[in-house]
Formats: sequence, C-alpha cells, structure tokens
Amino acid sequence: MNVDDIHDAMFGGLAHYPEILALVSNSVWAGAVLGLVGGLVGVFIMQRDMAFAVHGISELSFAGAAAALLIGADVLTGSIVGSLVAAGLIGWLGARARDRNSIIGVLMPFGLGLGILFLSLYDGRSANRFSLLTGQIVSVQSAQLGWLIGISAFVLVALLVIWRPLRFDSLDPQSAAARGVPTVAVSLGFMLLLGLTVAAAVHIIGALLVMALLVTPAASAMRVTSGPVRVPLLSALFGVVAAVGGILLAVMGTLPVSPYITTISFLIYLACRVIGARRGRVLRARSGASPRTQAIPTRLG
Repeated sequence: MNVDDIHDAMFGGLAHYPEILALVSNSVWAGAVLGLVGGLVGVFIMQRDMAFAVHGISELSFAGAAAALLIGADVLTGSIVGSLVAAGLIGWLGARARDRNSIIGVLMPFGLGLGILFLSLYDGRSANRFSLLTGQIVSVQSAQLGWLIGISAFVLVALLVIWRPLRFDSLDPQSAAARGVPTVAVSLGFMLLLGLTVAAAVHIIGALLVMALLVTPAASAMRVTSGPVRVPLLSALFGVVAAVGGILLAVMGTLPVSPYITTISFLIYLACRVIGARRGRVLRARSGASPRTQAIPTRLG
C-alpha cells in the first residue's frame, strides 16, 4: 500500500461529501445519542471502578449477537440478551470488588469463545461477522435508530430516577447502606442499565472498542473538573464529540468508523491530562507561595 492508497482510503469520498452525509444522517444521530448516554453512564462506571466490567459485558453481548446472527434472529436483540445476562451475573454475584473482578475474568474468555464459535459456524457474509467486532454505524437503518433511541431514552429516564441514591452509593457505599439506601437494588439496577448501554454500543462501535465511549469520556472529564453537574455534562459532551466526529471523518473514505472514534476519544483524554496536570501545578505553586508572602510583613514588623 502506497501513499495514494492511504489517501484514497481516508479521503476518497471527499468530492461527494455532502451527498454521503445525507445518506448517513441516521448514523450521525445514532452516534450523538450513544455518545450522550455513554458519557453519562460512564461517570458512574468510573466512580464505581467498573471499567473492567464494561469489557466483560461487551464480550457476552458479542456472543449473544453472534448467536443471533447464526440462527437468523435480530442481532440487536441477541446483543441485548447477552449484555443483560452478563450484567445480571456480575451485579448478583459480584457484590464485592474482588468477587466482581473474578467473575468478569471468567465471563470474558467464555463470552469471547462462544462468539468466535458462533461466527465460525456462520456461513454468511464476512462483513456481518466483522461488524460485530468493529461496529456498523455507517449503515444504521431507521428501524435500528428507533431501537437505539428507545433504549437510550429508557436508560436516561431510569438513570435520572436513581441518580441520587446511585451517586451516594458510588461515592460512599458504607454510608449509603447505613442511611437506608437499598444498595443491592441500586447496584443491580445500574448493572442492567449498563448492560443495555453496552448492547447498543456494541451494535454501533463493536465489542472490541466499546470502552472508548463508555469509559474514556468520563475519565477525561474527571481530569479537568469536578462536581456533580460539571463532570456528567462534560463527559456527555466528550462522548458526543468523539462519536459524531468519528463518523464525520470516517465517511470521507472507506476506513471503519471505530478507529476514528477511539482516536478522537484518546486525544481528548490526552488533552485533559495535560490541562489537569498544568492546573495542578499552578494550584500547588499558589498554595506554596502564599505562606511565604504572608510571612514577609511579620518579619519586617
């Protein structure tokens, strides 16, 4: 592959970009919705230290989607079933962090192995198999967009309903339990919402790269700000920028959308790390200079 081939793969469709955008409007909306939901859910993923769980659920979601593809059923339905089974098992059996990580470590290879088995038995188009791993956001149909919006709306409404107890349980589970918060029910409910979100993300961005929209935006936001309002809003903004920006760049050529989304998300994270580190140095410098400044008049007096 030479430079011209790479250029064509990345920008070959630039001459017909307006026409292409009109054809993938559903994909742009799907990316915006998924970025919004993923950014909000990702805040609690980070607060509850469950980034590893996202990957574990995505593997079972991949297995469910592959099984549905093999038997000719709806792929999104299979993905949802796989995600909910994994989320339920992790939430039910993994009350403690050590147990949760062990269960995830067991489920991940099991789900990946099942998915590979089902795909090896599938004799249809190879593009369908590949899309389960890297997503198929540039071919989102109206019915799929409707399903995605419906799932996302349900997740958002449910998340708002349990937001306060979920935040309390995420930041201080011992105090939440002592105050009468039903921590088990809250944890299991969040896991099921996470399962639905992962299922939608797997269908769009693929099982291998789902963490780019469910973990990285929240991790980036927490580097530059704090507070119960600013972090979720900034995380959602980062998710939307990564998803929509990745789609807008991907349709210029023939490359998959996933590398664009993951690259934008990673660049945002790097920028937030730099900003956060610089802000930390400024704050430390100010706090270090303050005592000396205050001590000078005392000595002179």
